[in-house]
Amino acid sequence: MKDSVVAAEQTPSTQRGTSDLARAAVSGWLGTAMEFMDFQLYSLAAAIVFNKIFFPDVSPAIGLIAAMATYGVGYVARLAGAVYFGRMGDRIGRKKVLYLTILLMGASTTLIGALPAYGAIGILAPVLLVALRLVQGFGAGAEIAGATVLLAEYAPVRRRGLVSSLVSLGTNSGTLAASGLWAVLLAVLSEDQLLSWGWRLPFLLSFVLMLFAFWLRRGLKESPVFEERPDVVDGVALDKDEVESVIAASGEPEGGVLAAGVRQRKGKAFFLALGLRFGQAGNSGLVQTFLVGYIATNLAVGRSVPTDAIVYGSLLGFVTVPLVGLLGDRFGRRALYLALTALTVVLAFPVLLLITSGSTPGVMLGMVVGLNVGVLGLFSLESVTMAELFGSRTRFTQLALAKEIGGILATAIGPVLAATLTAATDSWWPIAAMLVVYSLITFVSALLAPETRGRDLVRLEDAV
Repeated sequence: MKDSVVAAEQTPSTQRGTSDLARAAVSGWLGTAMEFMDFQLYSLAAAIVFNKIFFPDVSPAIGLIAAMATYGVGYVARLAGAVYFGRMGDRIGRKKVLYLTILLMGASTTLIGALPAYGAIGILAPVLLVALRLVQGFGAGAEIAGATVLLAEYAPVRRRGLVSSLVSLGTNSGTLAASGLWAVLLAVLSEDQLLSWGWRLPFLLSFVLMLFAFWLRRGLKESPVFEERPDVVDGVALDKDEVESVIAASGEPEGGVLAAGVRQRKGKAFFLALGLRFGQAGNSGLVQTFLVGYIATNLAVGRSVPTDAIVYGSLLGFVTVPLVGLLGDRFGRRALYLALTALTVVLAFPVLLLITSGSTPGVMLGMVVGLNVGVLGLFSLESVTMAELFGSRTRFTQLALAKEIGGILATAIGPVLAATLTAATDSWWPIAAMLVVYSLITFVSALLAPETRGRDLVRLEDAV
């Protein structure tokens, strides 16, 4: 372990000072906060009002399913964005891509707030909503991956888990901001006010955050790991044929750094990362999206209770996220993954019993526990572990794809499947069962994965 840590120390030409690290940390945190604020604004709107605004001519149950499906289509665009911007980030650098993604997300989110409702333009309203959701997803598909890669590659080796967790803290901050805005709207506006104009305010306000995030990234330096890569010449990565030519000309042995980077068979690290992603992504879709709408629609509690619970859970997450990052630096990534996923499995049915009890304190406690153990804790680990699993030559692309494919399979499909199963069974137990299945997938993946703590991120090849 010591050898790998020493190997990862930066050369003088690519060292970054405290101010550089701070700027990278704030940039990664803010961009990720904006992404999750945008998506949480949408997911809460989909759960609370979009079925009435954009799908008013169907039953409440079908309207909820339609709104959740519209929420899910963004994940298809995220996959396209992951491929496009991920390859760009591995080729020309991380920071250039992060300019583009923040603009796409901010502009599309703002325009959602300006859309006419179904009553004004008919079927064109949900069509435009889906179109903007696709643009939003295209930019978001690489935003969190880029921020994750950049921050992990900036971080000091011995504190990589803690520093990288700031990306997860960005997700928490965005969730908190979006949930807080919705909690205020639900508390102070009547139903008519909320449906006529109130729902637009959070989307329109995101424009200010976009401008600040773009300004902040103007002064950001490129990742030191990207600049140290042996396959990068004049700020651009060589393609495979060019690398092979360099290997042949230099007489590099078969086991050399360039040969290892371009000749390694890919796949193992990617599927392990996908499995690690599955639990967090699936649990997030259920807890932060579906349960908010399920509670508001099916339980005899105040309409602001689920959004208040997300706010309280997100506040607690400011302790949970860095604590998990610190523990990962101390005890390793695998041990924390196994502990958190096992705990989620054990707590899944008791937590759902609390949430569906009809008691406001029970709903609050269940949502807070579910969010912190099954979502935020896993996200803190995911931010550093997935970056460490991949080699620097394809890290951005593979990490983005693992996140987005996991999002499509779990976060996007999960709420729709949960809505369908709970409607068919007239019960809450499918939600708990889905939490168990998602978490077990991540548990098994953690068992099979290598320990990555302290790995040299300049290495071109994957960890397995």
